[in-house]
Amino acid sequence: MTSTQTIEELSAQCAAKYGITREMIDHAERWTETDGDLEGLSEERVRGILDMRFGAIAVDTPRSELWHTPDTIDVIEDIPYLPDGGYDTEAGQCRGHLLDLYLPHDAVLRCGHTLPVYIDIHGGGFTYGYKELNRNFNVHLAETGFAVFSLNYRPAPQTDLKGQLADVQAALRWIKAHLADYPVNPNAVFLTGDSAGGALTMLTLAIENSAEAAVAFGIDEPSGIGFAGAAPVCGVYSLASKQAADEAGLGVTAFAPDTRIALDEALGTEFFAGLEAADPQFLTAEGLVNNVDLPPLFITTCSDDFLEADNLALATALSRKGADFELFDPKAGRHEALGHVFVIGMPWLTASVDCLERIRDFSYDRC
Repeated sequence: MTSTQTIEELSAQCAAKYGITREMIDHAERWTETDGDLEGLSEERVRGILDMRFGAIAVDTPRSELWHTPDTIDVIEDIPYLPDGGYDTEAGQCRGHLLDLYLPHDAVLRCGHTLPVYIDIHGGGFTYGYKELNRNFNVHLAETGFAVFSLNYRPAPQTDLKGQLADVQAALRWIKAHLADYPVNPNAVFLTGDSAGGALTMLTLAIENSAEAAVAFGIDEPSGIGFAGAAPVCGVYSLASKQAADEAGLGVTAFAPDTRIALDEALGTEFFAGLEAADPQFLTAEGLVNNVDLPPLFITTCSDDFLEADNLALATALSRKGADFELFDPKAGRHEALGHVFVIGMPWLTASVDCLERIRDFSYDRC
């Protein structure tokens, strides 16, 4: 068992590696766990999780100075979707069981029930971030003409992949039960998520549309929302074990074995425990497309997204199936960078604005 002192020492070492100060760590706790949930883990696991979290904090800290919510957007924060949702951990509350709602103020004034809805599942390598990480994206998405529910889920090591999918299902059930309380169209609900959140988005669509997938991921009763479509952003879809992928004969153009290997090393193999029935048929892009009748998809990636190949594999499989999808894959300009989840972290970029407008057109055309 790793002692608190050891966690503090490892945290200090990792912070020094990324040039992060204690002030930056405290600031980042507005949108992520840092080192407060690592007690009892091995030193190797603590190092792996801290490396993922602190590397992301180094990138997001300067961007956070630009996060803001304009007067045109109303925000209802920290709604518990399970009874234990809250911040008082000593009282048994769980931050991972909260959600936010972003509403265009004009929709509130009109009091109608016509506004399409997006439900957003943030990314972060399954261990980094809470809903606040995507606040700026949620604001910009709401400004284009949507209500946006932004979900928390328990990050690793607090739970595993099955637990995260169970959290998402609990949030979806709460949302379905309360859609009539807000000025939204309950028949025009879409799903989005970025990076690891893109994986959770696609796996949630599998659970919602395949009884076999629901059983494989341990979900007894999917929410039944009936998604009109989804817009995964720079998702990670090479999640099958290398052994299962090799046995299925998956080639390198459709599957990147190093992704799962890296996640196993950082999060521990226990993160993917109990998923034998899902591996590989629901843990690859091609498997998802071939085994699930998916709703229309708007896929976002870019030329310098390190997960571009996973997203192109998803688009290729959809194209071969003749499915309804659109692909947004801009090329970074000369002397420019877009990078992974650019529309989430930097929604003010020209490519991001274009992406958000295309998501709006895609969604409005399908509801």
